[in-house]
Order: sequence, then C-alpha cells, then structure tokens
Amino acid sequence: MTRQTTRRPAAIRIVLPFVFRHWLQQPLRGGAMIAGFLGATVADLLMPVYSGRLIDALTLGASDAAARRAAMIAFGAIVALGFSSVILRMLGLQAIVPFTLKIMSDVAQQAFMRVQRFSTDWHANSFAGSTVRKVTRGMWALDLLNDTILMALLPSFVVLIGSMILLGLHWPSLGAVIAIGSVIYVTMTVTLSVGYVAPAARVSNAWDTKVGGTLADALTCNAVVKSFGAETREDGRLAGVIGRWGRRVRRTWLRYNYTAAAQLTVLLCFRGSVIGGAILLWAAGRATPGDVTYVLTSYYIIHAYLRDVGMHINNLQRSVNDMEELVQIHGEPLGIVDLADARPIDVQGGRIVFDDVTFHYGGHRRPLYDGLSIDIRAGERVGLVGRSGSGKTTFVKLVQRLYDVSAGTILIDGQDIARATQQSLRSQIAIVQQEPILFHRSLAENVAYGRPGASMTAIEQAARLANAHDFIMRLPKGYGTLVGERGVKLSGGERQRVALARAFLADVPVLILDEATSSLDSESEALIQQAMERLMKGRTSIVIAHRLSTVRSMDRILVFDRGEIVEQGTHEALAARPGGIYRSLFERQATEFGQIAAAE
Repeated sequence: MTRQTTRRPAAIRIVLPFVFRHWLQQPLRGGAMIAGFLGATVADLLMPVYSGRLIDALTLGASDAAARRAAMIAFGAIVALGFSSVILRMLGLQAIVPFTLKIMSDVAQQAFMRVQRFSTDWHANSFAGSTVRKVTRGMWALDLLNDTILMALLPSFVVLIGSMILLGLHWPSLGAVIAIGSVIYVTMTVTLSVGYVAPAARVSNAWDTKVGGTLADALTCNAVVKSFGAETREDGRLAGVIGRWGRRVRRTWLRYNYTAAAQLTVLLCFRGSVIGGAILLWAAGRATPGDVTYVLTSYYIIHAYLRDVGMHINNLQRSVNDMEELVQIHGEPLGIVDLADARPIDVQGGRIVFDDVTFHYGGHRRPLYDGLSIDIRAGERVGLVGRSGSGKTTFVKLVQRLYDVSAGTILIDGQDIARATQQSLRSQIAIVQQEPILFHRSLAENVAYGRPGASMTAIEQAARLANAHDFIMRLPKGYGTLVGERGVKLSGGERQRVALARAFLADVPVLILDEATSSLDSESEALIQQAMERLMKGRTSIVIAHRLSTVRSMDRILVFDRGEIVEQGTHEALAARPGGIYRSLFERQATEFGQIAAAE
C-alpha cells in the first residue's frame, strides 16, 4: 500500500459527511425533494404489476365482461401512476434547484472566507490560480454529487429493494436471483470505483490543479515573460504540464471504460438468469403470461436502474474526487485566529511596546527574536534599518499580527494585540508597501478601500495630499479609470501615490511605510517623499528603509542585526558612532551615490 493511500484512504469518508451537514441546513426543501423523487420511484415500481394484470385480462378475451373491467382498471392504474410519477418528479426537480444552488453558494463563500483568513505563510506557499480551480471545480462537483445521490442512486436502490420484495413475495427464487445479482453488481461497481478508478482520478485532479497554477503563474508575471522574450519557453513549460496531465487523465478515463465493460458483462449474466427463471416458472405452470410480462417489465426497469447505477457510482466517485480539495480547504486550520473573548482594540495615541518578545518561524530551530523589548512612543517616527534578513519586515508583520509571537507580549496603547480582534487591529494600521498592490477596480475604489463609503470629495482630498490628483485627472476616465490586475496600468510612482492616498483617507493612528520610495525616478521620489512627510505628521510611524536618506529625519532609528536591535538613536548620533553598523551602511551608500553622480 502506498504512502498516499495510507494517508488518505477514502475521500468519500471526508466529502459525504461534509455534504450531508449542508443538506441538514435545509430540512424543508430536502424533505420535499426526497418525497418527490421517492414517490415517483414507487409509481414506476408499481407499473409492472398493472402491466401484468393488463396482459392477463387481455388473454381472457374481449367477450368476458370481468376481463374488460379488469383491463380498464389496469389501464387506469397505469395512466394514474404515469401522471403521479411525472408530478412527483417535477416536485423533486423544483426543490432540488434552489437546494443545490444554496449549498454551492454557501460552500464557495465559506471557502473564500477561509482562504481570505489563512495565514501569510499559507498564501506564500499556494498558487492563487490553483486555489481558484479547487473552489470552482468543487462547486460544480457538488451539483453532480447532489443529482447523483438524490435523483439517481436513491431511486435506484428503492427500485432494487422494492422489486426484490415484490417478486420474492410471488416467487422466492426470482427474488433471490435479483437480490444476489444486485449485491454482486453493486459490490463490484463500488469496489472498482473506490479501489481502481478513484486513485487515478485523484492524481489527475492534482495535475488539473497544477495546470491552473501554471497558467495563473505565467499570466500574472506576463510582464516578466515579455521582458525576456520568454513566451515560447512558457508555452513549452505549460505544454509539459498539460502533457503529464493528459497522461493521467487518459489513464483515469480508460479505467472508467474498463469498469463499464465489467458492469455490462455482469448485467448480461443477470439478464439471462432472470429471463431464464421466468421461462422456467411459465413452463412449470407456476406463472401466467401476465406474470411473465410482470417479471420481464420489472427486470427491464431493474436493468435500466442497475445499468445506470454503475454510471452513477462512477459519477459519485468522480464528484467526490473533484470535491476533495475544496473540502480540505474547509478543514484547513486558519493559522491566526481570534481568541474566544477577543474584543475590538481602541487605538488613540498609537504607542507600541514589544515586551520580552520571542518569535520563530515555523520549522526554524533558532528564534529570530529572543526576548526583544522596545517602546515606541505615541506619534513617534521610527526608522528600521539593517541588512536583509535582520528582522525589519518581521517586526511590522508582528505589529499587524500576521504571525503570533512564541512568547512575550505586543501592546498598542497598553492593549495586548493577541486579545484583540484581527479586523479591529488592522483597521487601525495603514501600510504602504514597497510594491503596492491595487485591485483591478477604479482608482476611486482603490483610494477608498481603507474607508468604504467615503465621499468623492474625501477621495479627491486624499489624492491631493498624496500628490496623485493631477496624474489621475489626466487619465481618460479620471477617478473612474480601471487600473488593471495589481495596478499594472500605472507606473511604480503612480501606484505608490495611490497607496499613499489610500493611507491618507484611512486616517488611522499607526502608519507603516515599507521603503515607499525605492526604485523610483527622482521626480516621483520627491513627490512621494513630500506626501510621506504630510502623512506621518501626528501618527506613530514605522518606516522600513533600505535607502538611508529616507530615515534621516526620523525621531529615532532602530538598527537590526540577526533579530536584535543593536543600535538606536537619531541619524546624527548613529552616523557619528565609530565602528557602528549604521555608520558603515551610511558610508557605503554615500560612496555608491557619489560614484553614480560622478558617472552621470
């Protein structure tokens, strides 16, 4: 047995309980639907009984008044059962449409809600395209699963059990043949589906997810692809993934075909047994022509249902496999969760205190921070500098509670952020990232993202403060301009100014700037630096800086090295410290800028 099958022996044991829990949330619709389909099935089940009676009446001759009356009764019953079947099935169909749509909507929304709240690490290790594929594929698989169970398998089992009972009451031997044949057929079908088809389907689904991830990865990074003329290379990469996907899917489909062939062979043997048994009963004088008609009609109904049972069980297994990854999303731990008694945080001044904080990333033996303590006063402007990997970015992520600390406490205005709701905490912090990400929405919507419902006047005022209003008004649709996925229609400087405008409009007490002026031309840098100075006024501001010119005017600079704050002070004090890390970084950058200026 492979490691994969021991770890996940049966997706059906995970998926079906998940689906049934959603069924129970709609008891009235579910009851009406099941009653309709079962009622229609019972009507179909009784049809052969009256077909047999009609044949017996017809064999007595038209001159017999009792035979004519029996024939009319049988005919009337057949018509009534037919109408009942249609009406009851329509009732079931009317109920299953809103029933299934609500479950599909709930499952998709709940999956989206969970994905939005998964940890930063989860998102860093997951392809967005693959996640979208898991959710959408699982949604539509749920539609197939509901139809398969409620409209197909449930009526099929009712017909099989009902026919076995009705025929067994007249001819126990025929009832036994039907019971044994049905058990053999269903057992074989389930065994092949679960043990033979399902493993192949699981692998092909995994490759289907990889196809979605590969497509999304290349399309999201299309600018990089174009810049290196790598379209052909990416075509080849996708072709390789699709080739492996095709081989897995081919194997899955062939296994479906082999299973279908085995099912048809068993059905052929079953048919011969039932028809042969009916002929033997007639030859022994134990069955009338009407009885034989009843047996044959019942068998053909059973045969139709059994033939479809094989297809339905295959569909069930396919839909279960397609839903497995979606259900796993619902079972995935959120990572960072609010405590049961968490309350909204009330931030007024914005004083931030790290009190003996220890933190390590998952899988790392050594902590990044070991007993880190620092006090940032309300309204203080603090710069974070240091070499790459020294702990600057982790510091601001812990302030936002994107990770939980291993030990110690982080306080904002004296309140432990671990005991606050994440939504209330992050709504009090505005962040402008080094590479700001915009939604493929209008500029007005992007600026107002931190304060939904803001007036157009407020949006324009925030854009003016961020030096963004003028370039926005030069665009064809002004504030109604769509910016493209992740804001690709705008330049780097324009995206930064929109992100600054978003922070202005949010108007919160704590501000984080992650080197917002890096990689910009001198004109854009000057405009953004001017806007940043306005934005930091009166707010607790944390500025991550790679270019030290950004933090020269800070009230205090914290120098990180391997998770420790090894130096702190003003620019002047740190630049004058002999042998200090900050001084060496400053001198190196000053030398580099001097060489660049001389070359120009």
